Order: sequence, then C-alpha cells, then structure tokens
Amino acid sequence: MTLRNRVQPDGAITDDPMRGTFTGNRGILHTADKHMGAALWRHRAWICCTLSWQNRRRDVMTGRNWTELFFLDEAVAMAAGHRPCAYCRRQAYIAFKAAWGTDLKAPQMDAALHQSRAVHGARALRTHEADARSLPPAAFIKTDQTYILTQDGMLPYAASGYGAPVRRTTGTVNVLTSPAMINVLRGGYAPEIHTSAQSRVFP
Repeated sequence: MTLRNRVQPDGAITDDPMRGTFTGNRGILHTADKHMGAALWRHRAWICCTLSWQNRRRDVMTGRNWTELFFLDEAVAMAAGHRPCAYCRRQAYIAFKAAWGTDLKAPQMDAALHQSRAVHGARALRTHEADARSLPPAAFIKTDQTYILTQDGMLPYAASGYGAPVRRTTGTVNVLTSPAMINVLRGGYAPEIHTSAQSRVFP
C-alpha cells in the first residue's frame, strides 16, 4: 500500500510511491490504520531530517509519536516550510541559523516561519508574488507548472526528480517558498538538491 506521506513544494501531502531523500514531520497526522486526515500540521516545529541516523530504522506511521513525511530534497522541504532538524542535522541547523541573520532560538524561528507560510485562521499554506529576477536559486515558483530556480534558469519539478533546464521566466510570479525561507536562501544557506539537478546547475 502506498501511504500518503510525500510532501510537494506547495506543502500538499500526496501518495506518490517515491520516498525522496529527506524525511521530517509536522506532528501526528495519521490514525492507527495509517490513514492521513485533512490536517496539514499539528504543531509549528516543522523539521527536515536525515533518512539515516545512527543506523536506526523504524516503520512509518506506527505508534503515536509523529508522522514521517518525505521530500524529494531539502529545497522541496524548505519550500513546503520545513527547517533543518537541530538534532539529527545539527550542522545544517547551525548554518540555517547563521543565514537567518539573528540569533533566534528554534521556537522563535518556528513561530516566524509559521507566520510566513500559513494562512491565518485557516488550514492552508500561503503563496506570495515577487519579481522572478529578484529570487535566489533553490526557490520554487509556479507558472504553467512547478519549477525550482537556478542562477540563470529553472528546472521543472516532478516527484521523481527535476527535468531539463529552461530559461528563467521574467515578470511577477507566484512563489511557493515563503518570504522567511527566501531570506534564508539570500543569507547564503545552500540546501541539498536532488541528484537529478545537474552539477553544473547546482554545484
């Protein structure tokens, strides 16, 4: 059975069978039968974790600890609103904090991220508009389809990986990566990108 636990750049949770390269959570979203309800989150500490930690292995959606979610890569996790885990990805978390630009504690960052990503009073995630030329690499936009931006172009996103580079669009675009995460990318944080993005695009 393919579980509904794959997160897309717009934050939607789907049942794609491709697991991805990172996991994470937003609280307990599943029931005892591994069914996912309508809730998109249960708390504000949305984290992005490594798939491999001290050789530990666990079955997903068991018990009542947390619901394992999966992302193609870290850029997708960031677009969906997830920061690096301070426990299993300590160095990435430290780099993320440095790129943020102020010495905030994790709960303070989580509160700011939630305000930036969530529609107030609704169980929905927000998007925003910006000039495509002003956006940093690794941000996600949606035009005719979903793209990750590179320095000079963009790559079409799919659950299995990225397509061939195309010319970066111009003008005002719908941005999936929240303003808070955009600022972290501008601050120099470099998320881990899926291998389908060519090394000449994301070295």
